[in-house]
Amino acid sequence: MTSPFQTPPQISDHPVEQIAFHRTELAIILSLYGRMVAAGEWRDYGISCLREVAVFSIFRRTAEVPLYRIEKRPKLRGRQGMYAVIGPGGQILRRGHDLKAVMRVLERKLIRAVD
Repeated sequence: MTSPFQTPPQISDHPVEQIAFHRTELAIILSLYGRMVAAGEWRDYGISCLREVAVFSIFRRTAEVPLYRIEKRPKLRGRQGMYAVIGPGGQILRRGHDLKAVMRVLERKLIRAVD
């Protein structure tokens, strides 16, 4: 007969590394996010720190799929660049080495004609 109180699996001595956004990267992202919230375009966000990628997901409404995702993949640093903006259909809107330059594709959505 098995005991209902089983010991949990052993945790290794090596912590699982996670990719995360640095404070300066978050400042850039949250600056644009705040302006878009003020304009009424975005309403919620989520941050995921995984083993190979950090993701900042932007939502129009909380219950929906992300409108945009800003991804940081350090393994791509030497190739296309570690930052990417991904659209709602999964298409890569922009990729590069400089976060500010990559996010310009989203800033264009903020510019509107004034009557």
